[in-house]
Amino acid sequence: QVQLVESGGGLVQAGGSLRLSCAVSGRTFSIYRMAWFRQTPGKEREFVATITWSSADTSYHDSVKGRFTISRDRSNNMVYLQMDSLKAEDTALYLCAAAPTRASVFRYPGTYSYWGQGTQVTVSS
Repeated sequence: QVQLVESGGGLVQAGGSLRLSCAVSGRTFSIYRMAWFRQTPGKEREFVATITWSSADTSYHDSVKGRFTISRDRSNNMVYLQMDSLKAEDTALYLCAAAPTRASVFRYPGTYSYWGQGTQVTVSS
């Protein structure tokens, strides 16, 4: 099993920045890929960014490219999401996810076996 705990959310003005953290514990050796998703009420979970645990290859949703940066610290079992130039439409519950397998469809929530509880990000315009 893998446990994920997010932190770092909050209320920020449009144009501001936040850094989300995801603490990873348990069978970390089994992880192939980590990701951040976001969800708003009544909508499906949306892919934000992903990073491979070993080689740190990254990919982003088009809406956050150039504004968000995903990174990982394997020595401390942490994953981060640096969010800059935040917009009101970035408001959502942000969830950290882990996938133990090399699935090609990394934008699909079903690829991920483990999820955190999420941290709320609210951007005021």
